Amino acid sequence: MGRRIVRRMQKMHDRPRRMDRARRKEGVSSAHLQWQTIGRRMHQAGYPPPHCGCSKGFVDFKARYIVNADGRGLLYTEKLSPEYTMRLTWKMGFFRLLLTGGIIWMLIILTVLCFHIWSCQSSVAFFSALCNKDSKVYGMLSTMGMVTPPHRCPIPVAGDPNKIVIPTKRSPEKLVRRLSYIMEDSPINNRLKSSPLYRTAINGTQSTPLFGGHQTWQQRDESFKVKPTMEVHCGFMKGGGEEMDPKDVEYVKKCKFVVATGIFDTYDMPHQPSNISKRSQTLFCFLMVVDEVSLEFIKNNASVRVDSAWGEWVGIWRLILLKNQPYDEPRRNGKVPKILTHRLFPQAEYSIWIDGKMELIVDPLLLLERYLWRGKHTFAIAQHKHHRSIYEEADSNKRRKRYARPLIDLHMKIYRYEGMEPWNPQKDTWSDVPEGAIIIREHTALSNLASCLWFNEVHQFTPRDQLSFGYVVYRLGGMFKFFMFPNCEYNSIFVLHPHIREHSSKIEWAKSMAELRKHPELIESRGGLGLWTPYPGDLGLVVLPPVARTSKAG
Repeated sequence: MGRRIVRRMQKMHDRPRRMDRARRKEGVSSAHLQWQTIGRRMHQAGYPPPHCGCSKGFVDFKARYIVNADGRGLLYTEKLSPEYTMRLTWKMGFFRLLLTGGIIWMLIILTVLCFHIWSCQSSVAFFSALCNKDSKVYGMLSTMGMVTPPHRCPIPVAGDPNKIVIPTKRSPEKLVRRLSYIMEDSPINNRLKSSPLYRTAINGTQSTPLFGGHQTWQQRDESFKVKPTMEVHCGFMKGGGEEMDPKDVEYVKKCKFVVATGIFDTYDMPHQPSNISKRSQTLFCFLMVVDEVSLEFIKNNASVRVDSAWGEWVGIWRLILLKNQPYDEPRRNGKVPKILTHRLFPQAEYSIWIDGKMELIVDPLLLLERYLWRGKHTFAIAQHKHHRSIYEEADSNKRRKRYARPLIDLHMKIYRYEGMEPWNPQKDTWSDVPEGAIIIREHTALSNLASCLWFNEVHQFTPRDQLSFGYVVYRLGGMFKFFMFPNCEYNSIFVLHPHIREHSSKIEWAKSMAELRKHPELIESRGGLGLWTPYPGDLGLVVLPPVARTSKAG
């Protein structure tokens, strides 16, 4: 209001004086009339009226403001009252304080956001440990374009999926011809029952079958000795959980080519793949594995349609419900469809796994041709962006609190005791650490065996599957051939979406074994029991290899 009056007063000052015809005889200019209007508005705005102590000029007694005789301004003959001056000063001071505080808060928030971005790309261990790439803040910054995008490179795929020739024959089974699975969980032996650590871990669940079984150290060692006919642990013990609905069992029987993903504990929302050809839409089954909580969440937040066979769909994805989750830890539950795809969908000949936070943007038929058929591979997985040694990856997991630090150390000590060396250029593989979010497989017996052994390690130890993959390759002694493709191609397969909520588990914050013994409620009761089973060797003498951080944290 005040600014508008000042602008109008300025215009009045610059405007030439003109006499109003109706007031010409009275000698009153139009400027006087306009000053009266301004005076009234200033009075209505709350400005205090001055005393009329002048003998010249036009006085508007109603508005109680005085106009100069020349019609160019107002005469103020009295100072403002002390109360009004104090009130005006307080208002102006409060406004300035509010403005200054807002600017300071904006600078603080901007500084914190910049520090968060810098810490995620820092090679300094202390600062990189503060980064949480799964947080909503990091996802928001990435969406705003403030985070350096992942390095992408063109994938040398065939141009047209309709022209791809699908092999008529499966890959030959040379090393393993017949693979079967142990389905009955063996009882716990007396030595385990007498172990106080094991009793603390199982917390009264020793009578319940475990999904992955109670595998002994001897059984574990024998499972790595490749023979033409093998029987191994591979999850899905009777009574261990993870039951599929009968209608879904019937549906997946027809699936020879599978694109699978999974959502557990409502961490993600379904993302529809793009650039899918009509041929692939007909050839592939797009299966989304969910638990009961996630299914209910999806129904409440997405459009779910039901077909004539009571199958539930979200876009192109057929929802596959798994009841009775076998583990306490949602991340460990998510490893079941990811690693044991061949067990969930036994009729499938080829499968592509993609994590639930990803949106597939490449035709799946092109992926099979590029990563399997062109090089005659049966298993393909990407290189890790930063790490090549499992010990470096373990160090990163501890810094980022991905699991209990003492249990990660114990996991790595077992591998070191069993001869697992840090990665070096003389090894046959590009890296011991994969990016496990995308796995492309032909379901041969050897490929299925490797997946079973990989899952057994995840079941026995920590749920960080990237720590176990390189160990399985090492124990198979070069018999398991796979294609590890560049990370830049991996980044070109998908669009990454942030989780809708952050993952948090109490066991991730444990700093010592003493803390875990003091708080047994932190310990998983149905997974990772190999970490609490007496090991047939002296791990106290094991020294983990030093980790020299030569790259940015991943």
